[in-house]
Amino acid sequence: MAIFEPSGHPHRWNPSALAAGPFAGLQGGAVASLLTAEIEAQAGERKWGTAISASAWFLRPTPMTDLRTQLSVVSEGGRVSVIDNTLWPANDDQPCATVRVTLSRERAVEIPVLPDSGFADPVSAAIDPLRFPVRTRRAAHGKPWFMDAMEAREGDGVAWFRLDHAIIDGAGCLPLSSLLGPADWTHGIARPVQNVVADPNPNLTVQLFRPPSSPWVGVRAETRWRPAAGLGAGSGVLLDVMGEIGRVSMSVILVPFPKVAAEGASKPIPASG
Repeated sequence: MAIFEPSGHPHRWNPSALAAGPFAGLQGGAVASLLTAEIEAQAGERKWGTAISASAWFLRPTPMTDLRTQLSVVSEGGRVSVIDNTLWPANDDQPCATVRVTLSRERAVEIPVLPDSGFADPVSAAIDPLRFPVRTRRAAHGKPWFMDAMEAREGDGVAWFRLDHAIIDGAGCLPLSSLLGPADWTHGIARPVQNVVADPNPNLTVQLFRPPSSPWVGVRAETRWRPAAGLGAGSGVLLDVMGEIGRVSMSVILVPFPKVAAEGASKPIPASG
């Protein structure tokens, strides 16, 4: 079952319960995944290449309702294409979120590899995330939510996620959109303190230098907070079972911790905003 299903009209989508956030409305990572997946679903036909980065802005909460999207080509042709996609509630003129996705057609380039030159190589042996304990977290509302769409494990300083449902049908095998949900947890994984303030992220950026080799995506995260200013930042290294594949970053806004969140809180993988 896909997390978002077409509603019978072009660029119209029905979110399933698995798209929900921990409180009201949809999870930001689910929204960013939908917008990116819709671009990736058209990439082959439009000859845009492979998505190598996505930047999302969450403009306001997205309600659990029928949604509409609109793609806009910023730049197309040559080796690199840049595509925007914006989301609204179906019967509302105020957008909730937008993404800008960069796609590129691969082309081999011969460069002499020098010692310590920064070229990324895979690790010598694959990591098995199944050897780490399962981590779960219930949503404050007690109903299914986006975390239930994936298996989560944690060990050796890395949080591992495996998305068990397609975002939409037709986005391709292991697309960039399948990484945005796990990546959206980054600032929550490395939260300095628990159950003190909420820390929603108003944006999310993911950059890849190679696609994942399996559905497992790891995040080695870190977070920095400035409580006096109510601001922070999250960032992390993205991995697959063979090693590093890219980076994630986001801004963080610190707000008073909702009472319902404190009552329903559990650990260790917290919800992102």
